[in-house]
Amino acid sequence: MTGPGPLPPDAGGPPSELDKLRRRVAALSEKREEAEARLQALLGSLLSLDDVLADTRLRAGVLYEARSARETASAALALGEQIEAAHLMLRVEFERHDVRPMDVVGRALDPAEMRVVGTEPHPGRPDGTVLREKLTGFRRGSATLRPAQVVVSVPGPAPEPVPGPVPGPGPDHVPASEAETDPDLDPVSDSVRAQPRRTTRAQRRLLRKPSVRRARRPRRAG
Repeated sequence: MTGPGPLPPDAGGPPSELDKLRRRVAALSEKREEAEARLQALLGSLLSLDDVLADTRLRAGVLYEARSARETASAALALGEQIEAAHLMLRVEFERHDVRPMDVVGRALDPAEMRVVGTEPHPGRPDGTVLREKLTGFRRGSATLRPAQVVVSVPGPAPEPVPGPVPGPGPDHVPASEAETDPDLDPVSDSVRAQPRRTTRAQRRLLRKPSVRRARRPRRAG
């Protein structure tokens, strides 16, 4: 049998230390239950995302096993749509928990939200302007959940575009000089073997070898 509980404080008197402690415990218990409910909802949504990613893995296997260009294109399109759906599902779940991506491109550098991972000369942007993101930053409410990794502008001319690699001649390449001297070869690109020119028999000139030429008969004396 339990004893009587603590006596309530007088109506006009201040709360006792025990009453203050009980209120703190009740507030902490309420916050803990709220946090557990949020965690349960987050884990439930991640289970749905896991299902989508598992299906994406199956679609990737179909892409690798495609045997024709048509099957490859169809599988690649389905895989892209599946990845986009998974990304959208994740972003929607982020918004439910007040987590949103930062939009920092074009803004001035803010060390509280951004980390510089590279610089690039740009003649039309002020110094320290964010040109692009290397890693997306996120906020939770008004607080920074993860800073963005960005590339910012510095004074100077724009960099020259890097030319792409020029393919060298393949093993079946025929030099242009050889193609010009050989009448049976057509000039084609360096990466394709020159093919014999197809002509009709009437158009071809059949060169006779000197050994098979008919000797001229000597004229008779008159």
